[in-house]
Amino acid sequence: MIALVTGAGSGIGAAIAERLAADGHRVAINDLSLDAARATAAKITAAGGTAGAYGADVSNEAEVNAMVKAITDEFGAPEILVNNAGFGHQALFVDITPAQFDRMFAVHVRGNYICTRATLPAMLQKGEGHIVNIASQLGQVGGVELVHYSGAKAAIIGMTKALAREVSDKGVRVNAVAPGPINTPLVEALSEDWKSAKRAELPLGRFGSPADVAGAVSFLCSSDAALFVGQTLGPNSGDVML
Repeated sequence: MIALVTGAGSGIGAAIAERLAADGHRVAINDLSLDAARATAAKITAAGGTAGAYGADVSNEAEVNAMVKAITDEFGAPEILVNNAGFGHQALFVDITPAQFDRMFAVHVRGNYICTRATLPAMLQKGEGHIVNIASQLGQVGGVELVHYSGAKAAIIGMTKALAREVSDKGVRVNAVAPGPINTPLVEALSEDWKSAKRAELPLGRFGSPADVAGAVSFLCSSDAALFVGQTLGPNSGDVML
Protein backbone atom coordinates (compact mmCIF):
# COMPACT_ATOMS: atom_id res chain seq x y z
CA MET A 1 0.00 0.00 0.00
CA ILE A 2 0.97 3.64 -0.32
CA ALA A 3 1.47 5.37 3.02
CA LEU A 4 1.71 9.08 3.78
CA VAL A 5 3.36 9.92 7.10
CA THR A 6 3.35 13.57 8.13
CA GLY A 7 6.07 15.12 10.26
CA ALA A 8 8.34 12.22 9.36
CA GLY A 9 11.62 14.08 9.03
CA SER A 10 12.78 12.94 12.46
CA GLY A 11 11.79 11.29 15.72
CA ILE A 12 8.62 9.27 15.99
CA GLY A 13 7.47 10.16 12.47
CA ALA A 14 10.71 8.93 10.92
CA ALA A 15 10.49 5.68 12.89
CA ILE A 16 6.92 5.16 11.69
CA ALA A 17 7.91 5.76 8.08
CA GLU A 18 10.83 3.35 8.34
CA ARG A 19 8.65 0.66 9.92
CA LEU A 20 5.92 0.97 7.29
CA ALA A 21 8.56 0.76 4.56
CA ALA A 22 9.97 -2.37 6.22
CA ASP A 23 6.42 -3.77 6.19
CA GLY A 24 6.49 -3.44 2.40
CA HIS A 25 4.56 -0.21 1.91
CA ARG A 26 5.70 2.58 -0.38
CA VAL A 27 6.05 5.62 1.85
CA ALA A 28 5.58 9.32 1.18
CA ILE A 29 7.59 11.27 3.73
CA ASN A 30 6.18 14.68 4.66
CA ASP A 31 7.86 17.30 6.78
CA LEU A 32 7.83 21.06 7.09
CA SER A 33 11.53 20.77 6.23
CA LEU A 34 11.99 19.18 2.82
CA ASP A 35 15.63 18.45 3.67
CA ALA A 36 14.56 16.47 6.74
CA ALA A 37 11.99 14.55 4.68
CA ARG A 38 14.67 13.75 2.11
CA ALA A 39 16.97 12.43 4.83
CA THR A 40 14.33 9.96 6.03
CA ALA A 41 13.48 8.94 2.48
CA ALA A 42 17.16 8.36 1.72
CA LYS A 43 17.51 6.11 4.76
CA ILE A 44 14.52 4.06 3.63
CA THR A 45 15.81 3.80 0.09
CA ALA A 46 19.25 2.74 1.33
CA ALA A 47 17.57 -0.06 3.26
CA GLY A 48 15.85 -1.31 0.11
CA GLY A 49 12.48 0.39 0.54
CA THR A 50 10.60 2.83 -1.64
CA ALA A 51 10.05 6.38 -0.45
CA GLY A 52 9.58 9.94 -1.67
CA ALA A 53 10.02 13.25 0.14
CA TYR A 54 7.48 16.08 0.20
CA GLY A 55 7.73 19.39 2.02
CA ALA A 56 4.47 20.97 3.20
CA ASP A 57 2.91 22.74 6.15
CA VAL A 58 0.06 20.44 7.13
CA SER A 59 -2.06 23.37 8.30
CA ASN A 60 -1.93 24.94 4.82
CA GLU A 61 -4.68 23.51 2.63
CA ALA A 62 -3.11 24.54 -0.68
CA GLU A 63 0.24 23.01 0.23
CA VAL A 64 -1.37 19.76 1.42
CA ASN A 65 -3.52 19.43 -1.70
CA ALA A 66 -0.48 20.00 -3.91
CA MET A 67 1.47 17.43 -1.92
CA VAL A 68 -1.24 14.77 -2.18
CA LYS A 69 -1.52 15.39 -5.92
CA ALA A 70 2.24 14.98 -6.29
CA ILE A 71 2.18 11.75 -4.28
CA THR A 72 -0.73 10.43 -6.33
CA ASP A 73 1.03 11.27 -9.58
CA GLU A 74 4.24 9.53 -8.46
CA PHE A 75 2.97 6.53 -6.49
CA GLY A 76 -0.82 6.53 -6.54
CA ALA A 77 -3.36 7.75 -3.99
CA PRO A 78 -2.34 7.15 -0.36
CA GLU A 79 -4.15 4.21 1.22
CA ILE A 80 -2.55 4.77 4.62
CA LEU A 81 -2.42 8.15 6.33
CA VAL A 82 -0.50 8.68 9.56
CA ASN A 83 -1.23 12.13 10.98
CA ASN A 84 1.92 12.59 13.03
CA ALA A 85 2.99 16.19 12.39
CA GLY A 86 3.15 18.27 15.53
CA PHE A 87 5.34 20.22 17.91
CA GLY A 88 5.68 20.88 21.61
CA HIS A 89 5.46 24.10 23.61
CA GLN A 90 5.26 24.51 27.37
CA ALA A 91 3.88 27.48 29.29
CA LEU A 92 1.48 28.27 32.09
CA PHE A 93 -2.05 28.84 30.82
CA VAL A 94 -1.95 32.54 31.69
CA ASP A 95 1.22 32.94 29.63
CA ILE A 96 0.01 31.18 26.48
CA THR A 97 -0.64 33.82 23.84
CA PRO A 98 -3.57 33.56 21.42
CA ALA A 99 -1.05 33.17 18.60
CA GLN A 100 0.63 30.23 20.38
CA PHE A 101 -2.72 28.64 21.11
CA ASP A 102 -3.89 29.06 17.52
CA ARG A 103 -0.67 27.63 16.08
CA MET A 104 -0.91 24.58 18.34
CA PHE A 105 -4.41 23.81 17.09
CA ALA A 106 -3.53 24.76 13.51
CA VAL A 107 -0.82 22.13 13.26
CA HIS A 108 -2.30 19.34 15.38
CA VAL A 109 -6.03 19.67 14.76
CA ARG A 110 -6.46 21.64 11.53
CA GLY A 111 -3.50 19.75 10.06
CA ASN A 112 -5.16 16.45 10.91
CA TYR A 113 -8.39 17.63 9.29
CA ILE A 114 -6.72 19.03 6.16
CA CYS A 115 -4.60 15.93 5.51
CA THR A 116 -7.50 13.57 6.15
CA ARG A 117 -9.79 15.62 3.93
CA ALA A 118 -7.23 15.44 1.12
CA THR A 119 -6.75 11.66 1.26
CA LEU A 120 -10.01 10.15 2.53
CA PRO A 121 -12.08 10.42 -0.71
CA ALA A 122 -9.71 8.11 -2.61
CA MET A 123 -9.81 5.59 0.25
CA LEU A 124 -13.61 5.65 0.26
CA GLN A 125 -13.69 5.22 -3.51
CA LYS A 126 -11.43 2.18 -3.23
CA GLY A 127 -13.29 0.85 -0.20
CA GLU A 128 -10.09 0.37 1.76
CA GLY A 129 -7.78 2.48 3.87
CA HIS A 130 -6.17 3.13 7.22
CA ILE A 131 -5.92 6.41 9.12
CA VAL A 132 -3.80 6.51 12.25
CA ASN A 133 -3.71 9.72 14.28
CA ILE A 134 -0.82 10.31 16.65
CA ALA A 135 -2.23 11.79 19.85
CA SER A 136 -0.63 11.77 23.31
CA GLN A 137 -1.41 10.47 26.76
CA LEU A 138 -1.61 14.16 27.71
CA GLY A 139 -4.76 14.31 25.62
CA GLN A 140 -6.21 11.73 28.02
CA VAL A 141 -5.01 13.05 31.39
CA GLY A 142 -3.73 16.58 30.75
CA GLY A 143 -0.43 18.14 31.72
CA VAL A 144 0.76 21.13 33.71
CA GLU A 145 1.86 24.01 31.47
CA LEU A 146 0.44 22.07 28.51
CA VAL A 147 -3.19 23.16 28.31
CA HIS A 148 -2.97 24.01 24.61
CA TYR A 149 -1.04 20.85 23.74
CA SER A 150 -3.28 18.59 25.86
CA GLY A 151 -6.38 20.19 24.39
CA ALA A 152 -5.19 19.68 20.83
CA LYS A 153 -4.31 16.04 21.44
CA ALA A 154 -7.68 15.44 23.14
CA ALA A 155 -9.36 16.90 20.06
CA ILE A 156 -7.49 14.40 17.90
CA ILE A 157 -8.78 11.51 20.01
CA GLY A 158 -12.34 12.81 19.68
CA MET A 159 -11.97 13.26 15.93
CA THR A 160 -10.64 9.71 15.65
CA LYS A 161 -13.71 8.24 17.32
CA ALA A 162 -16.18 10.34 15.35
CA LEU A 163 -14.63 9.68 11.95
CA ALA A 164 -14.36 5.97 12.72
CA ARG A 165 -18.12 5.87 13.20
CA GLU A 166 -18.61 7.52 9.81
CA VAL A 167 -16.33 5.47 7.61
CA SER A 168 -15.64 2.06 9.17
CA ASP A 169 -18.47 0.39 7.29
CA LYS A 170 -16.98 1.77 4.07
CA GLY A 171 -13.69 -0.06 4.52
CA VAL A 172 -11.62 2.69 6.14
CA ARG A 173 -10.38 2.02 9.67
CA VAL A 174 -9.52 5.02 11.83
CA ASN A 175 -7.55 4.67 15.05
CA ALA A 176 -5.12 6.62 17.21
CA VAL A 177 -1.91 6.07 19.13
CA ALA A 178 -1.29 8.07 22.32
CA PRO A 179 2.38 7.70 23.32
CA GLY A 180 3.70 8.33 26.79
CA PRO A 181 7.30 9.31 27.60
CA ILE A 182 9.38 8.46 24.54
CA ASN A 183 13.13 8.89 24.10
CA THR A 184 13.09 11.69 21.55
CA PRO A 185 15.37 14.76 21.46
CA LEU A 186 12.62 16.75 23.19
CA VAL A 187 12.56 14.37 26.18
CA GLU A 188 16.30 13.80 26.19
CA ALA A 189 16.82 17.55 26.59
CA LEU A 190 14.92 17.58 29.91
CA SER A 191 16.78 17.57 33.21
CA GLU A 192 18.16 14.31 34.59
CA ASP A 193 16.25 14.94 37.82
CA TRP A 194 12.96 15.08 35.92
CA LYS A 195 13.76 11.98 33.89
CA SER A 196 14.79 9.98 36.94
CA ALA A 197 11.65 10.96 38.83
CA LYS A 198 9.45 10.15 35.83
CA ARG A 199 11.03 6.74 35.28
CA ALA A 200 10.37 5.93 38.95
CA GLU A 201 6.64 6.53 38.36
CA LEU A 202 6.42 4.13 35.43
CA PRO A 203 5.43 0.49 36.04
CA LEU A 204 7.97 -0.55 33.40
CA GLY A 205 10.59 1.78 34.86
CA ARG A 206 11.74 3.03 31.46
CA PHE A 207 10.78 5.32 28.62
CA GLY A 208 9.75 3.97 25.25
CA SER A 209 11.49 4.42 21.93
CA PRO A 210 10.16 5.81 18.62
CA ALA A 211 10.25 2.23 17.36
CA ASP A 212 7.74 1.24 20.05
CA VAL A 213 5.27 3.79 18.68
CA ALA A 214 6.00 2.68 15.13
CA GLY A 215 5.14 -0.89 16.11
CA ALA A 216 1.71 0.20 17.31
CA VAL A 217 1.08 2.04 14.03
CA SER A 218 2.26 -0.98 12.04
CA PHE A 219 -0.18 -3.18 13.93
CA LEU A 220 -3.12 -0.84 13.33
CA CYS A 221 -2.37 -0.85 9.60
CA SER A 222 -2.28 -4.65 9.44
CA SER A 223 -4.95 -7.30 9.03
CA ASP A 224 -4.28 -8.36 12.64
CA ALA A 225 -6.08 -5.17 13.73
CA ALA A 226 -9.22 -5.88 11.70
CA LEU A 227 -11.49 -5.34 14.72
CA PHE A 228 -9.81 -2.17 15.96
CA VAL A 229 -12.04 0.79 15.17
CA GLY A 230 -11.90 4.20 16.84
CA GLN A 231 -9.40 2.90 19.38
CA THR A 232 -6.53 4.73 21.06
CA LEU A 233 -3.54 2.51 21.77
CA GLY A 234 -1.27 3.63 24.59
CA PRO A 235 2.45 2.78 24.31
CA ASN A 236 3.22 4.61 27.55
CA SER A 237 5.15 2.20 29.83
CA GLY A 238 2.05 1.90 32.02
CA ASP A 239 1.92 5.61 32.86
CA VAL A 240 -1.75 5.79 31.87
CA MET A 241 -4.06 2.78 32.10
CA LEU A 242 -7.47 3.10 30.47
